[in-house]
Amino acid sequence: MNAEQPDKIVRHHLIDRLYHWAMAIAIFVLLGTAFLPVLGVKFQWVDIHWMTGVFLAVIVLAHIVRAMFWQDWRSMLVTPSDIGAIVSGARETLVGGAPAPKPAKYNALQKLFHLAIAVLVLAIIITGLLMMLKIDTPLWRRNPYWFANYWWGVIYAVHGLAAMAMVTMIIIHVYFAARPEEHYLTRSMLRGWISRKEYESHHDTGRWKP
Repeated sequence: MNAEQPDKIVRHHLIDRLYHWAMAIAIFVLLGTAFLPVLGVKFQWVDIHWMTGVFLAVIVLAHIVRAMFWQDWRSMLVTPSDIGAIVSGARETLVGGAPAPKPAKYNALQKLFHLAIAVLVLAIIITGLLMMLKIDTPLWRRNPYWFANYWWGVIYAVHGLAAMAMVTMIIIHVYFAARPEEHYLTRSMLRGWISRKEYESHHDTGRWKP
């Protein structure tokens, strides 16, 4: 915490923000190069698509390594208490009652969203890398005979379904980022900090020590 700005709490470090925005740009480029040709927009999309996919794979691998060895990756695990918090929040919304307990750094819905994004991105990367066997690159020559037609169908189906699901997840993400009560989180992804008042209002200060 900056001594000259004692009311500001660091929530997202610079590396985390750079990763977030690099991943966002990569995914938008991948979706654009995947779906625009389907809509009739003609351009040389294959090279842009596979190179962006390799870039996404590299930064995701770097993020996994950093999370495993230099960050508290356990803070993103969904626990029974998180499920209880979701139930409490739903009960409070529908019939009233005691409010759900404050989360540590991440609440239950954020953890579930992160889990869903992780599954989709890994599915896109793994199937995308396998699909690169069908194209020529500076690193290798194409070899479409690695898999039988049935398995190529499975690979293409998983890749396409994960891409379509990613569009839905992006819409959900943008919607919640635009909600006024979530503006403090959006600002933290841009500038890295939340105020001490926001920290104390939205987080269990005994469970998360920034």
